[in-house]
Amino acid sequence: MSLGTSKAVFQVLSRAVPQTGYNEPRVNSLHSEFGVKCMKKRSSRKRDLTVCYSMLQSRLRTHQFQWMGVSLHDHNKTYSRPWLKTCKCQRAESASGVAGGDGNGSRLLNDVETSNSASNVMNTKHILEFEDVQVHQLKQKEVLASNVSNGTIKDSFDISIEEEAWDLLRESVVYYCNNPIGTIAAKDPTSSNTLNYDQVFIRDFIPSGVAFLLKGEYDIVRNFILYTLQLQSWEKTMDCHSPGQGLMPASFKVRTVPLDGDDSATEEVLDPDFGEAAIGRVAPVDSGLWWIILLRAYGKCSGDLSVQERVDVQTGIKMILRLCLADGFDMFPTLLVTDGSCMIDRRMGIHGHPLEIQALFYSALLCAREMLTPEDGSADLIRALNNRLVALSFHIREYYWIDMKKLNEIYRYTTEEYSYDAVNKFNIYPDQISSWLVEWMPNKGGYLIGNLQPAHMDFRFFSLGNLWSVVNSLATVEQSHAILDLIEAKWSDLVADMPFKICYPALDGQEWQIITGSDPKNTPWSYHNAGSWPTLLWQLTVACIKMKRTHIAAKAVEIAERRISRDRWPEYYDTKRSRLIGKQSRLYQTWSIAGYLVAKLLLADPSKANILITEEDSELVNALISANPRGKRGRKNLKQTYIV
Repeated sequence: MSLGTSKAVFQVLSRAVPQTGYNEPRVNSLHSEFGVKCMKKRSSRKRDLTVCYSMLQSRLRTHQFQWMGVSLHDHNKTYSRPWLKTCKCQRAESASGVAGGDGNGSRLLNDVETSNSASNVMNTKHILEFEDVQVHQLKQKEVLASNVSNGTIKDSFDISIEEEAWDLLRESVVYYCNNPIGTIAAKDPTSSNTLNYDQVFIRDFIPSGVAFLLKGEYDIVRNFILYTLQLQSWEKTMDCHSPGQGLMPASFKVRTVPLDGDDSATEEVLDPDFGEAAIGRVAPVDSGLWWIILLRAYGKCSGDLSVQERVDVQTGIKMILRLCLADGFDMFPTLLVTDGSCMIDRRMGIHGHPLEIQALFYSALLCAREMLTPEDGSADLIRALNNRLVALSFHIREYYWIDMKKLNEIYRYTTEEYSYDAVNKFNIYPDQISSWLVEWMPNKGGYLIGNLQPAHMDFRFFSLGNLWSVVNSLATVEQSHAILDLIEAKWSDLVADMPFKICYPALDGQEWQIITGSDPKNTPWSYHNAGSWPTLLWQLTVACIKMKRTHIAAKAVEIAERRISRDRWPEYYDTKRSRLIGKQSRLYQTWSIAGYLVAKLLLADPSKANILITEEDSELVNALISANPRGKRGRKNLKQTYIV
């Protein structure tokens, strides 16, 4: 089909069925000829679902409408923009019994409407821009469709890498009740086995959400925040066991299923995965922490604080905090988690107190403290939050830090100390120091180790944990500069031909067999075992902007631009120097695309990074100085106890 014919078809369809850009999802009266409406329905899995069903004619529902070679039906999901014109959804009942506003648990989409209307002034200037983008997208769809069979994209329109990335990011948007609510993990036309890559992952959406925020497209982020909040309170059970309230899902999928008792109708259902269906059944500890971070970024970028002030949102924040701050057997202020509970979601020996979780935990605590509404019922929670911030900050800065000076101290440690004033508090054996570390550690620079437990220090460099510790000021100013010094000194190891190594070095030999269980996906220098992940560009960029060393990020972005588009936006790269596309890497990976876009947007305007950065708190520093936690012992003052 020619471009002119395509445009004509598009114009006819546009007049017949008006469309709106996802910058302003509108929910109007029920006047569609298909009689679209929403209802709340209890599923066969015995949990309250927010469902949206559309009374479609059978011929329309079963007809695969092919337009320019691209089906409007994607796997099990029907994209609803052309057909689901009007929709009014109800909020699923909260397991905690807390409802926003009128307390009847039926105001989610109404609030989305109100919030959308309130933000129309902010978004008006972007409508014309988005209409232009839609025309450009139409051209790009034709290019994608004509090349989908061989998995290549021809540069027919000579578009820039950024323009291509925006087109691909918008193609990945998922709709529910005619509203954009997230982006799928990957849209790889060369892969027939989607697994769960067609779902919206909480952690994967963060760079997508930040990209839309920086572009001024706030609605998709607001909808994501509100809809995922509803999933937090759903019943979560695996093998007759339910985790604590407050757990956010790892991912969710919008499914289109037949409506019970009516063959001429379908319903859209949000189907979350809390780990009960995930490979390895891993619990998504980081999902709730990222959700809080994105919530703060939305408020700071859009200026719309009404979302974080909602009763149900405030309740959601508190539920996450209570889950994280609950008392347990652990003596450390760090969060104790299982292997695979974060970005590294397979067995990689990070069980215990991995740095990535601690950095996100610290960041979520700071963001939550900033957003929590002062009230009598929150006093104990805020006190517990502040106490944990002080203890966690001291613990990470003191015991996770390593440089040549610290390495020499560990090398000369005395073991088996029994004393409240012991130097080697965790009974670390000097023989744990690997030969690679002695040779790899630069004279100038240092980093935070990957994990710390009794008699065990994981000396691997984990990128996300270190970069985010710079962003949120968990690392001191001196430590933050030292981390960037190390990145520059070890550029050939951590960046090489494609940024950025997820960790360094790789596990190999017997160590790989024991720690990973001989995982064929995590072979040395692949995937989570020291593979290179382009999505980490955005965290690197934020860290560099904070420390006013943007030349590091600019250099990394320049290296990525040499091949990431030509390689079709892979999920990760293999080999020590990142020469090969990952053996099992998905192409057109959404957070690879979004990570690049965020890096470019922030380098163009570094001041926008403030929506993600948290500066060092002077009150926290004073508390660290006065607390003197070394050797402090005694009966706890009952007046300072708190209940979480």
